[in-house]
Amino acid sequence: MPKIKIDEIEYNTEDLSADGVSQLHSLQFLEIQLGKIKQEIIAYQTARYIYLQELKSEIENKKIKPISH
Repeated sequence: MPKIKIDEIEYNTEDLSADGVSQLHSLQFLEIQLGKIKQEIIAYQTARYIYLQELKSEIENKKIKPISH
């Protein structure tokens, strides 16, 4: 008997109508997509950090001075 938890309350998915099952499948699909997007964000943040570190290293190695105002 498959279950789903909504707002900390468990429900039996076998009690859902065809429309309810369709909504459940859409929700499950979106949860998977959100997980993928979260992983992409982590990858982008990691790449951003690495690029920033490389740029800082370039500035230090070339002894580039900051602009004074």
